[in-house]
Amino acid sequence: MVPSEHQLAVETRAGSGKGHARKLRAQGRIPAVCYSPGSAATAIQLDPKALDRLLHKSSAGMNTLIDLRGGGLDGKVVLVKELQRDPVMGVLLHADLFAVDVDKAIEVKVPVRIVGTPTGVTFGGGILDFPMREIEVLCLPRAIPEELPIDVSNLQVGDSIHVREIALPSGVELVSDPELSVVSVVLPSKEEEPAPVEAVAVEGEEGAAPAEGAAPAAEGEEAEQE
Repeated sequence: MVPSEHQLAVETRAGSGKGHARKLRAQGRIPAVCYSPGSAATAIQLDPKALDRLLHKSSAGMNTLIDLRGGGLDGKVVLVKELQRDPVMGVLLHADLFAVDVDKAIEVKVPVRIVGTPTGVTFGGGILDFPMREIEVLCLPRAIPEELPIDVSNLQVGDSIHVREIALPSGVELVSDPELSVVSVVLPSKEEEPAPVEAVAVEGEEGAAPAEGAAPAAEGEEAEQE
């Protein structure tokens, strides 16, 4: 069973397009789609604040299993596949929900959490390079890990931890390339020194070029002095 606090009320949606979406948002709703492999997508609408609250309260974040209520989807268990937000205000504009079979394994991305501070950072002058913040795994929906912790305390400068070295919970299989580097300790790159600036001749010095627009003195003549 999905926890009751993970239930989300939805309604069917008949309209489409930008105009319809604006009307929904004016009513405090947003358009959404619920889909699953081999089935036609269902157009729905929902309360964006309710969805945001649900995701923020859950420690699983985007991997939270949500139990839909209403819209002919009662009891349908979904994951949030994608959220569209206003780039300025940050409010939800649209949601894609992916229906899952709780008895069938699915591929999901799980966030990586760094534990500790590398020795190579504390004493070696290195910096932590953390290019891979999610690992893709295969597991049953109810077995999705909330996160994958990695202890980096013993890393020296030049050391790395690869995907294959991450400990996975029972029933969870690796999908990501095992040879990829998740985190490493490297020396900071040296700043390039600026190229030397050529000296500029100062007006009045020997060999200085005449000012723009000024005629050069005739050969053998001295420049007129004030």
